[in-house]
Amino acid sequence: MDADEAYRWLIGCSAHSAHDSFDLHIVASVFALAMSEAEQSHGDLIAGVGLEKKALLDLVRAMFPGTLAAFQGMLPDTAIVVDEEEQSLRDILGIYATGARRLERPLAAVIARRCKSPHHLWQDLGLRNRDELSRLMKRHFARLAERNQHNMKWKKFLYRMVCGSEGFTLCAAPVCSECDDFADCFGAEDGEARLARLGNPRENAA
Repeated sequence: MDADEAYRWLIGCSAHSAHDSFDLHIVASVFALAMSEAEQSHGDLIAGVGLEKKALLDLVRAMFPGTLAAFQGMLPDTAIVVDEEEQSLRDILGIYATGARRLERPLAAVIARRCKSPHHLWQDLGLRNRDELSRLMKRHFARLAERNQHNMKWKKFLYRMVCGSEGFTLCAAPVCSECDDFADCFGAEDGEARLARLGNPRENAA
């Protein structure tokens, strides 16, 4: 199934979940995109979202219970490989997790894995726009969102936090406004949502 079909399937099987519509949308979006990528590259969902099989199935059971049997049959028994960079991202997200929900830990792993993809982070999470990512961060990583007071691009901001926590200086300029790369860090994060694009057979064929 393509990304849009996967999204509709997941949302359609969430009726008995205790999670609200926004969290269901967030997780369904990234799962649907990762499933589509895995199908196209002959990979697997575990590698795409950065969750071990048990953690992934626990999340599916809690959010999309009607799909559990299908996921149990499709997921391989493979371990994920988390490199030092990705672990540092997980750690930063874990430190600043809101902690009010049980969703933050798997979300931290998923966000860290998707940070390694080449597009804007909101796009590689399958979201509709940057505003949805900002809402996600404010809900699940509120203290981290508060630190991004100048609205830096989220992927840039997370990597800057990692560098700062490990004693490195990411930028040579003393303040952001004097940096030659200001637009790269603070420019508009516009573009087309990847979920809709991957679900468009005409564009895929181009």
